[in-house]
Amino acid sequence: MTQAEAAEAPPHPSFYEAFLWWLKLGFISFGGPAGQIAIMHQEMVEKRRWISERRFLHALNYCMVLPGPEAQQLAIYIGWLLHRTWGGIVAGALFVLPSLFILAILTWIYLAWGDVPLVQGIFAGIKPAVVAIVLFAAWRIGSRALRNGVMWGIAALSFVAIFVFRVPFPFIVLGAALLGMAGGKWLPAKFAVGGGHGADGKSWGASVIDDGTRLPHTLYNTAHLAKLLGVGLALWAAAMWLLPAGTLSDIGLFFSKAAMVTFGGAYAVLPYVYQGGVDTYGWLTGAQMIDGLALGESTPGPLIMIVAFVGFVGAWTHQIFGSESLFLAGLVGASVATFFTFLPSFLFILAGGPLVESTHGDLKFTAPLSAITAAVVGVILNLALFFAWHVLWPRASMEAPFAGGFEWFPAVVAVAAFIALWKFKQDILRVLAVCALLGLGWTLLAG
Repeated sequence: MTQAEAAEAPPHPSFYEAFLWWLKLGFISFGGPAGQIAIMHQEMVEKRRWISERRFLHALNYCMVLPGPEAQQLAIYIGWLLHRTWGGIVAGALFVLPSLFILAILTWIYLAWGDVPLVQGIFAGIKPAVVAIVLFAAWRIGSRALRNGVMWGIAALSFVAIFVFRVPFPFIVLGAALLGMAGGKWLPAKFAVGGGHGADGKSWGASVIDDGTRLPHTLYNTAHLAKLLGVGLALWAAAMWLLPAGTLSDIGLFFSKAAMVTFGGAYAVLPYVYQGGVDTYGWLTGAQMIDGLALGESTPGPLIMIVAFVGFVGAWTHQIFGSESLFLAGLVGASVATFFTFLPSFLFILAGGPLVESTHGDLKFTAPLSAITAAVVGVILNLALFFAWHVLWPRASMEAPFAGGFEWFPAVVAVAAFIALWKFKQDILRVLAVCALLGLGWTLLAG
């Protein structure tokens, strides 16, 4: 790029051009939030120059403090900046829809042919890989969040609360937030959030939405805010009213609540989804939850799309449309779970965006968020141990936690997968693929 080209902003993308880009992103957004954010940065900041580095990071920082998938919320935010409300809706929807349909097809195959030796062998290798992935997530988040003894203490309290006392996840979030509020007042240095996605001062040339670009539709307007909130609440209420009583209404209500407590990403809310889906409603088993996480890791889109798997299995298991329409039941269950999980993300961005734009360049993480992030580490560690227990002692139960003997093959695979992720920085999809082949080979040899 010449100096003259860098000084001149590219033309504003048309709605159709942006639509095609968001559609493409929905199919290539592998790698979890870090990978998805990296793809958006590379394409929209560096190559296309649709948005400047500072505006991109400013939007990201806001999305990081919200419950819900930050990468999808970032897509909504940038789509809204580029093409107003409909731009945000299209960007957010296309980020999720490809994943929904891909995951629905894979879940159908899993449920219909899961007892086939080929499928069993593949999952025999994938399950221990999932244990390693969740443990690696705890280490990765902990290395950023646990920067002092206070943060370590909150993480430890969180782990004890959920592991020993079975405290529901929303109460852990609330308790951590209260600790953060108090700590921010009395120990501000200990609760200051460091690291993260700070600006690095790079410039990729003039952008369509540059540092100083003023966009009329981003100005705060109370009437517009009230209208958006009213429409959002009306959509939620109408959807709940249309759902028949029973499994589908339970799915809608449960994932409405889950959407409000997804601080810290999908791994943090998985214990809550497990508590509801397995213990409370009986939509699926603990082993199926592990399989669902494996499928979620191997498909594009946010990892929280595991809610679609839970909804699919729950509707399939309860045969909401009868035994002859299991796929339709599963697809509807997955769609309901996805709708109610992601609806709040659109409201958070479209309603809160103008307020954030009014603080352009001055958004900071709060002390409560710092405490919640630390608590999330303890919750994820508990999840890793829970998954490891299911994988290494597959015939055990709560009454006999170590019954049936220890399985050494998945233990070896889990350790190897963790080393590959942690030491050799291997891609999650590559690790899953290798572990699947190992599991298939071991099953064929053992059979």
